[in-house]
Amino acid sequence: MAYKENYPSKLLEDAVDAISSLPGVGRRSALRLALHLLKQPAENVHHFTSAIDRLRDDVRYCRICRMISDEETCSICGDKSRDRNTICVVESVRDVMSIENTGQYHGVYHVLGGIISPINGIGPSDLTIAELVERVKGPEGAQTEVILALSGDVEGETTSFYIYRQISQYGVKVSALARGLGFGDDLEYADELTLGRSIANRQLFKP
Repeated sequence: MAYKENYPSKLLEDAVDAISSLPGVGRRSALRLALHLLKQPAENVHHFTSAIDRLRDDVRYCRICRMISDEETCSICGDKSRDRNTICVVESVRDVMSIENTGQYHGVYHVLGGIISPINGIGPSDLTIAELVERVKGPEGAQTEVILALSGDVEGETTSFYIYRQISQYGVKVSALARGLGFGDDLEYADELTLGRSIANRQLFKP
């Protein structure tokens, strides 16, 4: 039976509706959070809502790698100590954060914004694959290694194969994470030691 509640206030009900729209938050949890916010000083709640507003309205995406950034270029692409001839291709911003936490990778990234998923209506043109191709084109491409750090499920493998077909003609070295990660594992949920070893022990991509 679905959880139902009689709300004494339409404002409270609206807040519960908004909070429960977040992934993994049910209406019971949303009600607890809404009531908790009511107990907080007004300035705390205003700071909270302002931070959410600024996140949505002011966040940028790096013009080079499409990572979330406060500026036109993210801190990783702007770091001159990073190896710019090694590009790690990931599905999401969260994957960048997971890999950075390992401390095992010192190149740069390219965030696709998803993976090819026909069942969800996501094709190559919905991702930043064309931008990746532009990054590896030209005479410097032969010195570039592209690491395909995507999930090992069918959709991840399909995306990796498509990218390989698009960039292999430019002479780049294409590698993939060592299979320390199980089939279908997401980088987000891999422990740092396993993920770090998968990067360090990466292998040539075999289509």
